[in-house]
Amino acid sequence: MSGSVQALEQAHTQVRAAIIHRRPIAALYRERRRLLCPHLLGWNKHRRLLVLCYQYGGDSESGLNPAGAPDNWRCLAVEHLSQVELLDDSWQTAENHSRPQRCIEEVELDVDDYPAAVSTYSATPP
Repeated sequence: MSGSVQALEQAHTQVRAAIIHRRPIAALYRERRRLLCPHLLGWNKHRRLLVLCYQYGGDSESGLNPAGAPDNWRCLAVEHLSQVELLDDSWQTAENHSRPQRCIEEVELDVDDYPAAVSTYSATPP
């Protein structure tokens, strides 16, 4: 198995675990460290594996608004995620989480299928 295939499988496994257990992740994406809450995992129309995340911290090419802001959604290619680690931080999202998304056509996992035991909305950083 090539290193890139193995890295993709490891990132995929970590993102799946984060969604199922509603745990944020820290990861490098295109050389930028990001703090993310993955909400949706699946493929686009070109069969590329993507993850729709709420980014609540770290660095971003397009800039990052305060935690809870509706503009912090990111659709990221899983193949570009590296050094993915599950965090013990609180789960974060924005009030517009249920808005229609266009990046993922075929859903593998949706965080809404794994209800949390307690309220998971946080408008402020932990």
